Amino acid sequence: MYNARRRPAAKHTLLDKERWSHPFRPKLDAVGRTTKCRFLRDHYDIVRQIGEGTYGQVFVAVHRDSGQEVALKKIRMDSEKDGFPITAVREIKILKSADHENVIRLREIIRSSPEENAPAGSRCGVYMVFDFMEHDLTGYCEQMQFQLPLGEVKFFMKQLLKGLNACHVNGILHRDLKLSNLLINREGKLKIADFGLARPYQEFPDSKMTNRVITLWYRPPELMMGAETYGTAIDMWSVGCIFAELLAGKALFPGKDEIDQLDKIFALIGPPNEQSMPGCTKLTAFQRVDGKKYKEPKLAGWCRTHKVDPQAQELLRDLLSLNPKCRPSAYEALKHPFFSSEPKACHPDKLKYMAPSHEYTVKRKRNEANQAAAQQHEGRDNRDRGYGEHRPYKRYASSRAMESRSQHRRVNDSFSSCHVRK
Repeated sequence: MYNARRRPAAKHTLLDKERWSHPFRPKLDAVGRTTKCRFLRDHYDIVRQIGEGTYGQVFVAVHRDSGQEVALKKIRMDSEKDGFPITAVREIKILKSADHENVIRLREIIRSSPEENAPAGSRCGVYMVFDFMEHDLTGYCEQMQFQLPLGEVKFFMKQLLKGLNACHVNGILHRDLKLSNLLINREGKLKIADFGLARPYQEFPDSKMTNRVITLWYRPPELMMGAETYGTAIDMWSVGCIFAELLAGKALFPGKDEIDQLDKIFALIGPPNEQSMPGCTKLTAFQRVDGKKYKEPKLAGWCRTHKVDPQAQELLRDLLSLNPKCRPSAYEALKHPFFSSEPKACHPDKLKYMAPSHEYTVKRKRNEANQAAAQQHEGRDNRDRGYGEHRPYKRYASSRAMESRSQHRRVNDSFSSCHVRK
């Protein structure tokens, strides 16, 4: 029977895939020599931009020979003074060894050709070529107005947990799971993407790692409180936040900064102490938290408000445990009764077909709509005041002219009065 709290340590087990056996190796030709990196202009035509982040931009491109669409991720080189970014090197190495249907596939690395009359030592653009995915989970949920049936939630969560289990089994922490990093194609296949913050963790299990990872709304409390040794439990907290967002249609912890984020977490999950979060009193930022103001957990009430299924509530409670050791692994979460209960996970054929949509395009359309609404509102205010677009300037100019004429008249009167006195 499933019970994540009985297991003090998470268990990672292979499912239907073998361990990623092939390490990162460069491509070799028939003679055994390393193949050269191909030029972008010889093989692809860029169509449009679909994403942008801290580490680069993402474009849709078409392969000239096959006509197939691909995604190009341009690696940002602007701020690098000492060569190729280490985050990009790590991402390429991880993705070259990745082999799972729910993990994005890296096709190749290409570069842009040097521009004519470019100064000596100038850098060329470097691109990672991926399979094109029509949606990310943010764009898909936006088109669904964040009202996903429970069968679709199970369908996407199962794929997420399978892909994440493959990463963890092979010793990889993702460290940036969120809706926009989960891509979906038109067949409903979900793939985990954006491994820019990922890194191996099994080589040195007790080594310190940075806690400045994971987008704020999906970041576990131990990282914000200063923990530097961690494992797969940080990814499972992010899975819990994604799960809650799919169930409720909105982010569970939309904090403005780390203090506000911790406040929202402890207000809903309960206060941090040695019973609920062993070792928290030794973390550097524990003193910033006023545990006395937090009362009993309110997660059960939140679930009742959003009409969350009882078994989904149980899984959500385990994923959002303050104690990292009590969070289930991806494999254990897949065995939860929630996934075998009714309604079952939907079939891909039951998904609604929608136009391609990504977080970047959703935000751009929203900003354009807000700007248009603001301009329309400003024009309406001007009409209500009784003047058009250029009228305020004319009124201002005429009032200044009238004031100048009155001042001139007063000066002339004063001179004339002085002349009479003399």
